[in-house]
This record gives sequence, C-alpha cells and structure tokens, in this order.
Amino acid sequence: MQTMLRNLQYALRQLRKSPVFAITAVLTLALGIGATTAIYTVVYAVLLAPMPYPKPDQLVVVWSKIQGQRNGVAAGDYLDWARQSHSFQNLIAMSGTSFNMAGKDAPEMVQADMATPGWYNMWGISFQLGRDILSSEGVAGKDQVVTISNRLWKRLGADPNIIGKTITLDQKPYTVVGVWRPGQPDRLPWELVVPLVFKPEQVNHDFHWLNIMGRLKDGVTLKQANADMVAVAAHVAQDNPRSDKGWSAQVDPLQNDYLGDDVKLTLWLLLGAVGCVLLIACVNVANLLLAKGTARQREIAVRSALGASRRTVFLQFVTESLALAFLGGIVGVGIGYAMLRGLIAAMPHDTLPSEADLSLNLPVLAITLAATTLSGLFFGCAPAWYASRLDPGETLKEGGRAGSGKGRHRVRQALVVGEFTLALALLAGAGLAMHSFWNLTHVDLGVQTDHILTFSLPMTKDMTFTPEQIVGHYQQIMRKIASTTGVENASGATAVPLEGTGFGMQFTIKGQADFADPSQRPGSGFGMVMPDYFRTYGIRLTKGRFFTEADNAGSPKVAVVNEKFATHYLAGKNSVGQVVNVEQLIPGLQKLGPAQPWEIVGVYHDVRGGAFERQREEILVPFYQSPWPFISVGVRTALDPESMTKTIAAAVHSVDPTVALSEVLTLDEIRDRDLSGERFSLVLFASFAAIALLLAAVGIYGVMAFAVGQRQHEIGLRMALGAGRNRVVRMVLREGAILASIGMVLGLVGAYFVGRTMKSMLYNVDAIDLSAFFSVAAILFVAAMVASYFPARRAAAVDPMRALRTE
Repeated sequence: MQTMLRNLQYALRQLRKSPVFAITAVLTLALGIGATTAIYTVVYAVLLAPMPYPKPDQLVVVWSKIQGQRNGVAAGDYLDWARQSHSFQNLIAMSGTSFNMAGKDAPEMVQADMATPGWYNMWGISFQLGRDILSSEGVAGKDQVVTISNRLWKRLGADPNIIGKTITLDQKPYTVVGVWRPGQPDRLPWELVVPLVFKPEQVNHDFHWLNIMGRLKDGVTLKQANADMVAVAAHVAQDNPRSDKGWSAQVDPLQNDYLGDDVKLTLWLLLGAVGCVLLIACVNVANLLLAKGTARQREIAVRSALGASRRTVFLQFVTESLALAFLGGIVGVGIGYAMLRGLIAAMPHDTLPSEADLSLNLPVLAITLAATTLSGLFFGCAPAWYASRLDPGETLKEGGRAGSGKGRHRVRQALVVGEFTLALALLAGAGLAMHSFWNLTHVDLGVQTDHILTFSLPMTKDMTFTPEQIVGHYQQIMRKIASTTGVENASGATAVPLEGTGFGMQFTIKGQADFADPSQRPGSGFGMVMPDYFRTYGIRLTKGRFFTEADNAGSPKVAVVNEKFATHYLAGKNSVGQVVNVEQLIPGLQKLGPAQPWEIVGVYHDVRGGAFERQREEILVPFYQSPWPFISVGVRTALDPESMTKTIAAAVHSVDPTVALSEVLTLDEIRDRDLSGERFSLVLFASFAAIALLLAAVGIYGVMAFAVGQRQHEIGLRMALGAGRNRVVRMVLREGAILASIGMVLGLVGAYFVGRTMKSMLYNVDAIDLSAFFSVAAILFVAAMVASYFPARRAAAVDPMRALRTE
C-alpha cells in the first residue's frame, strides 16, 4: 500500500510538472468518458434497468394475434379471457380517450385513459392523495370518478383537499378520488383515468379496440401464460367461430413492449459509437504517453541504475496512467451530465418509455468507474512496458535517446492506424444516416404541407351519436370555419394525411374468391373524409373522380383507393367500378355492423402516413356516408396558419363553446415531428463522428510532430546533402498519407459491418453505400493531410547546420 501511495504521489508530481500534457490528456479522456456515460445512462434506463414497479417481471401485455401479427383486443374476448384464464392476478383493459375539461376561460382538451378498476394498484403505483378506482365504481351510474396526475393536480392549483371535489369533463361532474405520486406517472401520455364500463353493445368479438395488461401469478412463467392464453383463445374461437376463427392470443413482457425495434437498435449503435470515441481517446493518450516516455528515458535509466526493478518502473507508469484516467473520469462525469441534460432537452417527445429514469445513478457510475479503470490500463500498458524495457547503460551512454527507435515509433504508427480505422467506421455510420435522412426529406409525401393548420375535434360524449346528428354538427362547424376571413379551404377526416387514415379494416373484393376463414382476409387503412379533403391537402387524382357533396347518406356508397391499393389488389384491372366489401363502423360504438359494398370511383396518388419509410394500402369513403364522432380538421389558409389559430377557434366555439381544439399543429410541424426521431439520431451519430474525426486528426498530428522532432538530425542531414524544403514536406506528408490510407482500408471493412447492422433503420440506402463510404473516406483523408501538413512545414523549416551541431 505504501508503495502504491508513493507511486501515486510521484505520478501527481509528474502531472503538475507538465500541465499542458496533463490538461490535454485529461480533456481527451473526459470527452470519451463523458459521451460514454451519457449514452450508457440512456441505454441502461431503457434496455437494462428493471421497471420501477414491484415484481416488474410479472407485468405483461396480452394481445390478440392474427396472421402472425399482434392486434388490439375486442371487449368480448377480454371478458372471456378474464373469466377463463388461470395465469393472472389481475387482467386490466384500457383504451385511450380525451375529455373537454372545463376551465376558467375556455375548455381544455386533456388526454385520458379509460381503464377497468384496479389499474394503478396492479402496477403498484402509489398515490400522493386518495386511492385508486374501486371495483364498485366500475359499473354504470357509479363511474363518474377520476384519478389525476400530479402535474394536472398542480395545474388545477395543487389543492391538498381536492379528494372528494369534482372537475367537469365533457360537461359532467367527476369526483376526484386520487392524485398520483409525482415522478414516473407524470411521464405517461395521459393525465387522468376514469373507469372503463362496457355498454352492452360494446361487448362483442368483432371490434378490436382495447389494450390489455396483466400481472402474472407468483410462480407462473411467461411460457406457461402463453400456453394458457392460446388454449383460452382457441376455446373462445370455438364458441364464436364467425368472429374469432383464426384468432389467437400472445403474452409479452411489459418492459419495452411498446418500444420499436428501430429505437432499440439505434441505442445499441449509439453506445457502440461512443465506445469507438472512447477507444480513439485512449489511443491518443497512449501516443502522448509514449512520446512523454521518450523524453523521460534518462530519468528512467537513472532510477534503474539506482536499483529500481522493471516491475517497479512498470507499476509507476501504470499508476501515472490510472491517475490520468481517474482525473479524466471525474471531469468526464461532469461532461456526461451536461451531455445527458442536452440529450433530454433535444430528444423528441415520447421517444422513450415513461419508466426510463435518465439519471446518473449508482449502476451508471459503476460502469463509468469500470470504463475509466479499463481506459487507464488500456492506454497505460504500452508506455509502461516500453519504459520498463530500457537498458539503463545504453540509455545513459546515448544521452537518453536509446529507446526512441523504430519499435516505439511503429507502435505509435499502429495506434494511429487503429484510430483511423475506428474513425472511418464511425464516419461511415454517420454518412449512411445522413444519406437515409436526405432520402426521407425528399420523399413525395403526396400532399402540400404549406399553409395548413390541423387540429382534433371530438364530439362531446354525452351527445347521442346518430349519423344525422354527427353530420349536421360537423357540417355546421365546417361551414363556419370555411366562411372565416383568410381561410381558403377546410375539411374534416378521421385522421390527418401524414398520420394515416384512422382505422384499419379487413375487406373483400366483389368477384374474387371468398375466404372460408374471415381472419385471413387482407387488411387496409380505412378512413372517412369530407368532400374538400383532397383539395385542402392538395392530393392528386390519378383516375376517376373525388367525392362531392352529393355523396351523402341517400346516395350509393362510393370509395376511392390509393395507387398502392390499386397496384396490389387490382393489378391488371380497371380499378374504377370495382366493389370492396367492408364491415360497417357504427358511430360512437366499438362495434362492427354487416359488410357494406363500396364502389370504387377514383384512385388517388399515394400519401405517406405515419412512417415515411412505409406506404400502406388505403380505402377512403365519404364522411357523410359513414360518419364518426371525431374528426381531424385541416384548414388551408392564405395567411400564416399559426396566426389564424385564435380566429378559427372562435369560429368553432361560436357553434359549440364546450369543445376544445386539441393537438393544434401546422402540417409542416407534423411533417417535421414525423422526421424528428431520424433527425435526432442523425445529429447524435454526426456529432460523435465529428469528435472521432477531430481526435483522429489530433492523433496523426501528434505522431507526425513527434516523429519530426525525433528526426531533426536526419532531416538536417538530408537538407545538407541537397534535399529541398518541398521534398521534406512531401516526405512527411507521404508518411501521414500511408498511415491514413492503411487505416481507411481497414476502416472500410468495419464500415461494411456497420452498414449491415444499420440496414433495417435506413431508407433506400444499401449496406454498401459507395457514395457515402467514399465521401467520408475523402473527408478523413483530407483531415489527415491537413494534420500532417503543419509538422511537415516545421520539418521543412529545420536549419541543417543547427540540427547537425545539436547532434
């Protein structure tokens, strides 16, 4: 222990004697450790840490399954599952909704969750005030109770006596029975929960609209639960062959069940990227230590001559490396914290699950400590080994230059090659992400996004949802909006174009073979739109016609389909005139009616919906022929659409003062939001690649500068024998180019594997994207040449006579 303390004291004295070296090495390491700490914090919180609930492994999601795909659950299926399954302590149904909450000045739209009683008790979430919804409150007539989030409670004034008081939702009083604890529940997308009470007509096996979550009984495994639910689903299908034939069930762990595979892959790739940055930083510090070790050869020789063993010298150098590493780790934690705060601020909303706690906790700091220690050993062993191998006699006779030969220089060159290999792989990943993002931003969206304001407009839940009332209500609102000064067109639909169609429905085509098993019918996006929908959004007609005001409840049912539908399902046929049969959507009810025939009267140009990378088949029908008590409104304005928000809201409130406009966004903002995840990933990859490029350039600069310093006698001799300054510059640049080229050749192999790994998250980009690879290779080579040029200039400025006299 005393020897270790002496080594540490000596190491700190050495660092104080070389402050420029110490600061450079510490900051280089801190950059790599900080980036690694920030990204690992996110990876740990999302993918590795247990969820913040009691016995989190027991929490599961239960899905309906059809044609190998997961689906929502029908109310009839859920109730049968709850009665017949034996694997669950609790099985809870939920569905998202929204309410118009009365405010002092105007109603406010709040996102809510309808759930069967015991929702939060199942999760194990405690309440700051009050309690969860009771089973006795999950029946009609007793269901006007609500639990609210901590953030909504604060917005309502943070009344400590709010339990038992009422808030007005959709013009009905709801008694507050609970306030959730602050923290993780506040990150959920909804702000309140009301009881889910099934109406008799909702209890069917056709309309799949519920999400089901449960808690397994003690000792029940996921495999056992799946076997149980498959058997239960098969029994339900026997009892309901018309609706449930071909359907099954699937039980999945709750943790990250809603997190896309592309997000998980992106997180692992980012962790790999910062790992490369940390390795490059370690290589740079190793080169600095090798160079510093050369300057300390006389000191090491004297210590060896006085009796210091090779082991003692080795341990001393390793101690110095670890001291540097720990100083870098301390600074790196601070940099990592700042990076993490920046990540959280820049991260698109709802990117990560609510359970992810992005904080520098003990497991994260333990990994940081391990990374710091391993870094110190990694970059410290080579300099320590070389220092311990010095021959003190030869070193003292040569004046301290004996160990500065080719072996050590070759190690530094090999380290630079490794830097360039890692840097090119990182740059290749950033180049692929950039090429993919460029492709996405140039996709034909099928709509004109400028000068359009969008918002959601549900009907109040206490209204009677007759088709005539729905149509009349929305026609009155749309006429009022359309007559507003500055409005060019306005229309409503079940979804905004870039967000899909609103529904997914199975269908058949008249004249084609019938399906003995209805579950095997093909599916398509399905939506209802008003006549001005296509004009408002600038959607192009390919064939036939669009809808008119005459396409109403009293006229033949008509439909339009997109080009992908026509190509996929009606190839080789005239799409116009074909008839698709789709089950009826009953307004305001989670229930399907009998199949309705819709004659295709037009084909429209494909419109991107949801994810720009994928395009789905779509069927659109007139809203007046299939009304629904919820619309997304699009308003094309002559002025800046955001400046029209209050005017349009006033037009809506002149018809219905109780409704609040929800999700008010321009179509340009929706487009940018849909690209925000890809943009955020691109910025991160590009940032880490830029850091790697900078560190690689600094690395080759350091090696070339040190080589020039060590070869001054040789360079002076060459110049004395007639070598010109340009020749000296070319000699140094050639060595830098050779190192960079070897690193880039090896890096291209790494780039290939990076491309293969990233393939699933790229749009219209191959795993071997030559344009991206050669572009980043050119950038890296130019950086190497620029970094080598400055030592080359210094070499060319050597005075031959002075260099020879010095020797």
